This record gives sequence, structure tokens and C-alpha cells, in this order.
Amino acid sequence: MTVAGHRHERIAGEIQQEISVMLAGELKDPRLGGLATVTEVRVSPDLKHARVYVRVMGTEEEQGAALEGLHAASGFIRHELTERLLVRRAPELNFVLDRSEEYGQRIEDLIRRNKTPG
Repeated sequence: MTVAGHRHERIAGEIQQEISVMLAGELKDPRLGGLATVTEVRVSPDLKHARVYVRVMGTEEEQGAALEGLHAASGFIRHELTERLLVRRAPELNFVLDRSEEYGQRIEDLIRRNKTPG
């Protein structure tokens, strides 16, 4: 595949890095409170949409509030991304809770329960 064929992957990595920096101190929304980290970003090949996977420590209510805060700040984040990444238009951002750790833990528990005699 050509270098241009991997552009969306490179942009995804840069978006992940920049949003992580913003979460570390630039976003002043109290709902975020330093609890959120970006685990992965997937950008569509046409660069119009990006799914941002976020891990939020806390209760279900805190996770929901953090997602609301991220959705509220998405306009600001897109504006900042256009300036920092030097792109004409930043992709539409869709923030999603990353539950892969809980899913993996559940699978391990099921395997462990299946292996024990009884």
C-alpha cells in the first residue's frame, strides 16, 4: 500500500496524541477532572469521521458525565486539531467509552471459573 494509503492511520495517531494533551490540562470542564484517557482513535479512510475511544475511571455516573463533557467540547477540540495538525478540516469526533479492559477481565473470570474443578 502506498504512503497515502496509510494517511488516516497517521492522522489517527496524531489526533490521539493531541486530544491526550488537551485532556491533560487544556480542557477546563469539571466533568473531565483528569479521569479520562484516550486509548485509541480510528479515522475513516476519507478522514471525515473519527471514533475516539476513551477510558474513564470512576462510577457509571462519572463516566457518563465525562462523555457529556467531551461531546460538549468537541467543537473546541476540532478547532484545535485543525490548527495543530495543519489540516483544512478535522474529522467529526465521536467519543466512545473503551470497555475493553472490563471485557477482557470478564473473559478471564469465565475461563478461570471453567478451569476450576467443582
